[in-house]
Amino acid sequence: MDTLWDSIEKLSAVCRAAGAHLPDEELKALQVGKVAEAGEAMHALHGLKGLTTCGDDHTWSEVQNDLVGAVIAALLAMHYIDPTGARATFDEIVHRRTRRGREAAAAA
Repeated sequence: MDTLWDSIEKLSAVCRAAGAHLPDEELKALQVGKVAEAGEAMHALHGLKGLTTCGDDHTWSEVQNDLVGAVIAALLAMHYIDPTGARATFDEIVHRRTRRGREAAAAA
C-alpha cells in the first residue's frame, strides 16, 4: 500500500502533466490557491448547522471529505514548490508546530 507521500507524488505527476502548458510558477500559485478548499469544509459545516441561506443540508462526513481535500491540496502545493524536499520540510514544520503538544503529553 502506498504511503500518503507516495500517493501525493503520483498525483503530483498527473497534475503536472495536465498543467504542462503552464509556467512552473503559475502552476505552483494555482495549486496553493487550491488549498482554499478548506472554505468548502466551512460551507459544509455551516450547512450542517443550518446556517446557510441556500438550503444546503450537510453531514459531518461531507465536512471531513472537504477537509481531506484541503489537506491533499496543501500537500500537493508543498510538493509543487519543492518536489525533492517536501516530505522533510513537512516533517520539520509538523515537529516545530506540535512542540507544545508533545511537551504537555510528556508532562502528563
